[in-house]
Amino acid sequence: MAEPVRSSHSLSFTLNSDGESHPLLNVLSVSVLVIGLIALGFGVVIIGSSHPSLSVAVPAGVTGLIALFGGLYTQMISVNTEQRIIIVTGMIVGFVGLAMGLAHGAFGG
Repeated sequence: MAEPVRSSHSLSFTLNSDGESHPLLNVLSVSVLVIGLIALGFGVVIIGSSHPSLSVAVPAGVTGLIALFGGLYTQMISVNTEQRIIIVTGMIVGFVGLAMGLAHGAFGG
């Protein structure tokens, strides 16, 4: 009877694939993602509302800008691919939230 194939690799997720610890960069990367998701959440609330107000559009625009520019800076100082994937994802969802906020008058439009 054949034995089952056992993998020596465990399923784990790490942002330190280069073997060195980068706690500040890891926190910045995840922060960009979280802030971008918050901006997207505000944008979804804007789209779901029949009469969106500036009280939702402004936070969407501000958090989207923070995610976008914070992501650009963090992208420049990142050291490995895993961090960059998280950063770019956060920048994209932050930009979408920013665009939804701008479309509904976030900065006086």
